[in-house]
Amino acid sequence: MKALPCLLIACLSLGAAEVVPPTPKQTMPVPSAEEALGWKSLFDGQTLKGWTGDPKYWRCEGGAIVGEITPETIVKRNTFIIWEGSLPGDFELKAEYRISDAGNSGINYHSADVAGLTFALTGPQADIDGKNKHTGQNYEERGRTFNALRGQITRIRPGQKAEVVGSVGDPKELATFIRNGDWNEYHLIVRGGTQVHILNGHVMSVVIDDDATARHPEGKLGVQVHVGPPMKVEYRNLRVRQP
Repeated sequence: MKALPCLLIACLSLGAAEVVPPTPKQTMPVPSAEEALGWKSLFDGQTLKGWTGDPKYWRCEGGAIVGEITPETIVKRNTFIIWEGSLPGDFELKAEYRISDAGNSGINYHSADVAGLTFALTGPQADIDGKNKHTGQNYEERGRTFNALRGQITRIRPGQKAEVVGSVGDPKELATFIRNGDWNEYHLIVRGGTQVHILNGHVMSVVIDDDATARHPEGKLGVQVHVGPPMKVEYRNLRVRQP
């Protein structure tokens, strides 16, 4: 009878010696649906890491990049907060924005620095304003100015001004798709010289730029606060992808 406990202890000791600690389960990070489709976030929602601008006008607040002009900080010229990367020739960009009624802003892309000025850009812009007079149009900052108004399809031949060649809708009707005082989503699609501005799922303007000398084939991305009265604009969920 005493042999059984001894045998049991021996077996347990043998088993204990052979126990191998379990290997921790390896879990691979699962990309989000947008990451799986190639979208890359440009803003972490918590800091301005990767962006450069005048802190007098730009801050991170409430998960957004906030640009604000107060009565004490009236701006003398348009100023940008600029992403430290560079946009390739062909890309798509999505960004949500919200702007005050008196606000004037825009998303510049394929842009270049302006010599002698800090936080200034020249290049095409997806226009935004609180009264939605210009929102959706293609305006070239410090360049050829109005390349396409809201509702227009235009073509720019070498050395010439933009020519209206078609329409994507009535500008007043297109303005009804813009949510005043609320979040809106811009979607920009650029393929070579073709620039498409989409707002809340509706095409607002199209530019076919055949002037390879005047246009920028690639370049910087920035968002703007414009000269004018006190205003506030917010941007969030900025992301980009290449085709």
